[in-house]
Amino acid sequence: MKIILNLFRVLVGVLFIFSGLIKANDPLGLSYKMDEFFDVLHLAFLSPYSLVLSVTMNVFEIIAGVAVLLGYRMRLFSFLLLLLILFFTFLTGFALYSGKIKECGCFGDCIKLSAEGTFYKDVALLVMILVIFFYRDRIQPLFRKGASNMIMIGSLVFALGIQWYTLSHLPFVDCLAYKVGNNIPEKMKLPPGATPDVYETKMIYEKDGKQKDFTMDNYPWQDSTWKFVDRVDKLVKKGNAEPAIKDFTLTDLDGGNQTQSILEETKPVYLFLVLNTATAGEGWDQQMQALQQKIHNGEAYIYGVTASSKEAVAAFSAQHGLHFPFMQMDATAIKTAGRSNPCLILLEKGTIKGKWHYNDIP
Repeated sequence: MKIILNLFRVLVGVLFIFSGLIKANDPLGLSYKMDEFFDVLHLAFLSPYSLVLSVTMNVFEIIAGVAVLLGYRMRLFSFLLLLLILFFTFLTGFALYSGKIKECGCFGDCIKLSAEGTFYKDVALLVMILVIFFYRDRIQPLFRKGASNMIMIGSLVFALGIQWYTLSHLPFVDCLAYKVGNNIPEKMKLPPGATPDVYETKMIYEKDGKQKDFTMDNYPWQDSTWKFVDRVDKLVKKGNAEPAIKDFTLTDLDGGNQTQSILEETKPVYLFLVLNTATAGEGWDQQMQALQQKIHNGEAYIYGVTASSKEAVAAFSAQHGLHFPFMQMDATAIKTAGRSNPCLILLEKGTIKGKWHYNDIP
């Protein structure tokens, strides 16, 4: 039993440290995943605290993993780990059996597991943690109390420090489709040999108080006696893959699609991503105003990219002295492309050549 107990301790400790470190590389990404769970579970009131919860969870995973490896205060940490894995198992089970969430984000965006794989991983962890919990009194500390305390404090400082750094700059490792070096048009294509999802479109029209379903081939678009009610797209055949970038669409503030012209531009193009003008960080005005000079010199183009309204953009530009046009893009795409608000991206013929947190704009 001692061998099994020690093996489970090592597996659980290493896995929790590994999981915590991967997510600590991108705590903002985990907070977005939490927002998705909150929305599905009707807990939207927790969304304003998602980043704090993200940082806290990552810190706990790391120090709990260290505690298990050290045999530090096992009565406390075995109980807390049991509560945590029960919570995780519920979430991953919900994601698997509800079908409402594709990925749980348990290993961030760097290691993506299917909902099924994640659930069974948590079930295996639950079994190991139950063994650790029931036999916790047999686990002896590796070091004296003073040394263990110092290691735990060091783990806490380290876990907080790396998350402070990534939130003040950008993730150490960019695991997203918008990382430097990727070509956006290429990432918008399906992988070679892949088949896309197949949808059937149903057009619903009404006449004389009765509704009728039509296909795209026979709907009465020229018959004014029929009134359009709704359009429903139904998935009839699931594909085996999807593009890495699905929602990169840039429209001007009047609704015109400018995506292709921007991606095909031969001169460098800077995209200044501002997810929400009302919550944008500060301290970047001087750098952006200097960058604007490149427009006057004909060296490059700059476009703002936001999910905010036309009126909000006008006020934001006036406040910060910005004289370049803004485009609108889906908020999810902006959050995926840049892990700061604002974030600056440099494109050359659609290829990402640079990406900067607003604290690091050159």
